[in-house]
Amino acid sequence: MKMRWSAGSALLAVLLLVAMVAGCGGDKSTSPTPTKKADVTIEIVANNGSNSFSPNPATVQVGQTVAWHNAHSMTHTATANEGAFSTGNIGAGDTSALITMDAAGTFPYHCGLHPAMVGTLQVGQ
Repeated sequence: MKMRWSAGSALLAVLLLVAMVAGCGGDKSTSPTPTKKADVTIEIVANNGSNSFSPNPATVQVGQTVAWHNAHSMTHTATANEGAFSTGNIGAGDTSALITMDAAGTFPYHCGLHPAMVGTLQVGQ
């Protein structure tokens, strides 16, 4: 027995198939999105030397987490001068993954893409 499709039935079948395929798409975001809120979030506000990050200096305690939110229009990083941390690239409007500060001290950092952008993270006991 042959099944006959009406124009309406065929259109409905195509629409259902399109809806099912569209629902299978995954999140294509490439920027990390923290699942937990940072204890301190530092804003990347400009490509302007020591005025590039806010607050600057930023202060946290040992064991607390830090994230950088890029409020600027260009991709940036936050990279410790001595290698204690690096956020990797943070696109415009994105927030870095959380970084847990495990040691007390003063950590000067910069943007790895724009080295004149500098900040300081102070980690207390």
